[in-house]
Amino acid sequence: MCGILGVVATTPVNQLLYDGLQVLQHRGQDAAGIATAQAGKFHMHKGSGLVRDVFRTRNMRNLTGNWGIGHCRYPTAGSAYNPAEAQPFYVNSPFGLMLAHNGNLTNADELKREMFLADLRHINTSSDSEVLLNVLAHELQEHAKGPRLESEQIFKAVAGVMRRVKGAYAAVVMIAGYGLLAFRDPYGIRPLVIGSNEALGGTEYMVASESVAVDVLGFKLLRDIAPGEAVLINTQGLLESRQCASGLPHAPCMFEYVYLARPDSLIDGISVYDSRVKMGEYLAARILKKYPDLKIDVVVPIPDSSRPAAMELSNRLGVPYREGFVKNRYIGRTFIMPGQAVRRKSVRQKLNAIHQEFAGKNVLLVDDSIVRGTTSREIINMAREAGATQVFMASAAPPVRFANVYGIDMPSRNELIAAFRSEDEIAHEIGADALIYQDLEDLKKAVKELNPAIEVFETSCFDGVYVTGDITAAYLNEIEDARNTDAPASNGRDDEGDEEGGGGQMDLNLVSHEER
Repeated sequence: MCGILGVVATTPVNQLLYDGLQVLQHRGQDAAGIATAQAGKFHMHKGSGLVRDVFRTRNMRNLTGNWGIGHCRYPTAGSAYNPAEAQPFYVNSPFGLMLAHNGNLTNADELKREMFLADLRHINTSSDSEVLLNVLAHELQEHAKGPRLESEQIFKAVAGVMRRVKGAYAAVVMIAGYGLLAFRDPYGIRPLVIGSNEALGGTEYMVASESVAVDVLGFKLLRDIAPGEAVLINTQGLLESRQCASGLPHAPCMFEYVYLARPDSLIDGISVYDSRVKMGEYLAARILKKYPDLKIDVVVPIPDSSRPAAMELSNRLGVPYREGFVKNRYIGRTFIMPGQAVRRKSVRQKLNAIHQEFAGKNVLLVDDSIVRGTTSREIINMAREAGATQVFMASAAPPVRFANVYGIDMPSRNELIAAFRSEDEIAHEIGADALIYQDLEDLKKAVKELNPAIEVFETSCFDGVYVTGDITAAYLNEIEDARNTDAPASNGRDDEGDEEGGGGQMDLNLVSHEER
């Protein structure tokens, strides 16, 4: 899960990209980067940390030009501790290319071998995003004919990428001397939308991971980029699109609706907020059916993602809804913090109980999901310390039992509390008096009701079914072994940094293919 952004505007784009990354910050807190283009040069600054920490005034002044891309990183493949893996990535052969990517390639190792032996390309990091960039560069080299790069050749190159690359990916790419390219994997697992704005100099376009970035920056949402589709916007603002792969089921990631996306986003025609309300509706029906004798005095959400589900659940049960926790908004999302020790410590820093909402009451806590159980255990303890008589836990999502290989940090089953435990065992482990999970089929119904055209969802972390069809037990064992062997207990980042945010600035002299 990362945030990606691309803009072709009629005026300087650096502030737009910065503001857009701020809106998408929830999708990645590990690193951030922006690249722009002007007069045959790429300008780039990137580094470890939050967007606000990576960029300073000096950096922004150097990011000149009317088009560019941005990225905020949440590491799932490659090293979580290597600043060199901040994006965008750059390659200069056969064209100057800058790429920002959201997702995870499931055949990255195979592609690395192919590129080394056959394509004669060198991969400098362990990031699958650099792999994707080099596959695209190779395909462009294969399809480019003559001194000028044509749009049809670019679309053929993307089709070649989609034939070779497996997994989940949404990408924005700057092509020197040409413009902005954006494409989405043939299953549409990771989200990507496009918006426009009518300005004095012509039409401006924006591509983003979520529609909220389009809305906040004053653009009008046009549509989702379709699975297997590529969109090309040249530097003069001319937009073309092509279906580069087809015939596969559209299978958006269910966890986007459960947790990852902002509630004010629309993904594939589905309101994230409305989907979470629906989850609360189905969860209430399950509680009434499975636990009719449960004595609940108050429903309390665990901020923030669970609020819509908790409010609807409260309404359906006829039980008061109360805000029982105050959130410190200057602590990052614990789900995407590397290392259990860091997560456990941050829970107490992030949330504090309002004691009068718990004292002497049977409390139903509602969370969007339970992944590792660290947060749930700490919050239940906080509720008991605040005086709760009984503490029940409800999850708007089913048990997370399997590794996710499509861009969410769930690669090891050993880290998942539900992987090898029954629901009663999980309840005991987190200290709940009762535990209620959403049913998977109900979850699918809740989201599908909002867009019946989508018949399949990527739900592998719940059911172990991987829609791309290429995931084997050997593959899962390999990434789990790598996870258990290589991941340190903390993020290993040097938090001191320098006063410029720990980033790196670079200007790249580029010559378009036509000028070579």
